[in-house]
Amino acid sequence: MKMLKKIWAWIDDRSGLSELLRPLMRHPVPPRSKWSYVFGSATLFCLVLQVITGIALSLLYQPSSASAYQSLQFITHQAKFGNLLRGMHYFGASAMIVMVGIHMIRVYIMAAYKFPREMAWISGVFLLFLTIGMGFTGQLLRWDSNGVWSSVVAAEQLGRIPLIGKAAARLLLGGDTIGGQSLSRFYSYHVFIIPALLFLFVGFHLMLVIRNGISEPPKAGRPVDPKTYRQWYQEMLQKVGVPFWPYAAWRDVLFGAATIIAVIGLAALFGPPELTQPPDPSLIHAVPKPDWYMLAIFSLFALMPPKIESYVIFIGPALTVIILLALPFLSHKGERSALRRPWAVFGSICVIVFVFSLFMLGMKSPWSPKFSVKALTQHEIHSQDTAVVRGAAFLYQKGCLYCHRVDDQGGVKGPDFTHLAARLSLDEMTVRIVNGGPNMPAYGGLLKKEELADILAYLSTRK
Repeated sequence: MKMLKKIWAWIDDRSGLSELLRPLMRHPVPPRSKWSYVFGSATLFCLVLQVITGIALSLLYQPSSASAYQSLQFITHQAKFGNLLRGMHYFGASAMIVMVGIHMIRVYIMAAYKFPREMAWISGVFLLFLTIGMGFTGQLLRWDSNGVWSSVVAAEQLGRIPLIGKAAARLLLGGDTIGGQSLSRFYSYHVFIIPALLFLFVGFHLMLVIRNGISEPPKAGRPVDPKTYRQWYQEMLQKVGVPFWPYAAWRDVLFGAATIIAVIGLAALFGPPELTQPPDPSLIHAVPKPDWYMLAIFSLFALMPPKIESYVIFIGPALTVIILLALPFLSHKGERSALRRPWAVFGSICVIVFVFSLFMLGMKSPWSPKFSVKALTQHEIHSQDTAVVRGAAFLYQKGCLYCHRVDDQGGVKGPDFTHLAARLSLDEMTVRIVNGGPNMPAYGGLLKKEELADILAYLSTRK
């Protein structure tokens, strides 16, 4: 121990670390800054975890279209602790997005963006979008069918923005179409450009927190007055303030450590998402689905009428950014208590419910055919009749089950076939199949008479 103390004393004497860290650790904070304040620090813990696991993955990952997929397969299934490492990076990204989202909601509900902390809110908005950008760019680096086609869909939507759309899509993909240059471009975004901006804004954000102090818990009837707030805040800290370490920091450390342990536990229990097949332009039956934190946007674009998509793609994000950045200037003083700001609480609840509902829809994707469906088993056929068995087989071979469900098998884009014969007569079913309908092709010229008869024989049993 004496030797370690001597080593530390030498390092401290030459570097001045204690002179730098002591004011940061001892700066006073409001006394009742408790568990609701831990989510910002937990986000920082997750960022550190992402940096560590990302560096470790980069030692084995090969960012080229010829070998990226195989290198990830090697990391996942052959490299020692590779599966755990990928899982930690995946769940760490999810945890980081969850924590930054909760942190921003807490700041908004408690109105911690008001004077003099407007710049802290603005830097936080940029950190939110940079965090989402990290998650989005990381998905393509898997270089599997889902990651590649999800990026293609994003580029196509981006290209529909008036005036700047095509240029923005080219900047995203590194060309007019996706290819090896896109992987290099996304690797640069994910590993160099976005992390550099993240560290820049994190440093700026922390500096502002230290300079302006942690916002005190709001109290009804104690509004923020820019003319007197700074003096009141300093006098309050002199009277009842406590040092950040250990009185407030221990909660941050405990919750941050628990978050990291939870991420490691999820990685060990579930592992990373399994890669789909390698990207192949000839695969027309591909239904790309982004990672969960992008599902709400995925659902929104899938559900909105096509006529307004081009406008929403441009106006929606632009309006969101403008509102978030303008918020501390539109409401920089006045009441901070949620009890005196019911519309702010109501609006937050509405946004949470809206996003969660879109997320649940995205999980089910009822607008997309289910190409991974399997053929019907004897359990779903309920008959030994030869024509009925052939008809059940044709439902699978002709792709009907991609959109239509039988019991627990099939898609949900089209009407359920489980009790179809109880709703439609044989003639009505024939007309629907032969002539088609909304979002359904006409199969009259695609089926032989014998095939149509067998399919009708099976559907007639679904009562």
